[in-house]
Amino acid sequence: MTQRPGRRLGSWSAGLLLAGVSAVVGFRVAGSDGITPVPQLLAFLPWLIVPTGLGLLCALLARWWPGLVWGVAVLALLAWYIEPYGRTAEPTGQPLALLRVLTSNVEFGRGTDALVPQIRRRHPDLVFVEECEYTCQATLERDFAGTYPHRQAVAAGGSHGSLILSRFPLHATAGVRGTMGMPGAVADVRGHAVRLQLAHPMPPLPGQVDLWRRELGRLAAFAAADPRTPTILAGDFNASQDHAAFRRILDAGLTDAAGLAGHDRTPSWPSRTASVIGAQIDHVLLSPDFSATAAHFLRLTGTDHRALVVDITLHQRG
Repeated sequence: MTQRPGRRLGSWSAGLLLAGVSAVVGFRVAGSDGITPVPQLLAFLPWLIVPTGLGLLCALLARWWPGLVWGVAVLALLAWYIEPYGRTAEPTGQPLALLRVLTSNVEFGRGTDALVPQIRRRHPDLVFVEECEYTCQATLERDFAGTYPHRQAVAAGGSHGSLILSRFPLHATAGVRGTMGMPGAVADVRGHAVRLQLAHPMPPLPGQVDLWRRELGRLAAFAAADPRTPTILAGDFNASQDHAAFRRILDAGLTDAAGLAGHDRTPSWPSRTASVIGAQIDHVLLSPDFSATAAHFLRLTGTDHRALVVDITLHQRG
């Protein structure tokens, strides 16, 4: 008799924990991002294993067998969805060019001073910089005028400025329309045209989820617009592979370079806790013309995002 209140409390605790996780996982199963707080929680889907495990423990201690079955089912779904999403096969065509790509959100330009030595050390061929306001753009264009003679930018203050630096000649394009700057270009990579597009849609803040979804939809439309031309879409997507709006970009024919290099779940934000808990929302997405051999996430002072550097190879289409 004395154990009944404890078992009842354990059953209720297990039920509440599993119900909360099941609600988020249910949207993942349905292929929907739902409404606040579901999009925000979906970014941390792998970490929902923790409350699921606690729910299982509570159900076990309370000897609540239906809850135990429920928890095992939720755990199995989480394990299934933690697997990488999208293409894993490598292109078979002849290699045409080796490229190194760097993307970094410098948080209102505050991470610029930490980014400069990383660019000098890593020697990327293409650099995508988000939240690169006027001072950030002036610094990078001055310090790397000889290294990156070609650039495409949206000049703006705060989080709205963005910049693409390139060793290769660029032909400017209209870019993708968004609240924050998302410039685009076509690069001439040793005689081969490669579409470049910087990504920086609005984050899924409460009250702005529809705007976030629309801007990711525009990036998906860009990805699908020209499947014949090699494409690199890089930046801060404010979304992970567990968001349906982001998976639609992948379904348009692109693949995450970090995933190809074995880092599909390495967190990039928030950088201060990424070694313990975080979400991978910074990506370099590639058309099937590319393979990826390495990916590195770099901690930069002054910004809440890790920079991402990937080594990729452009292949001739079979």
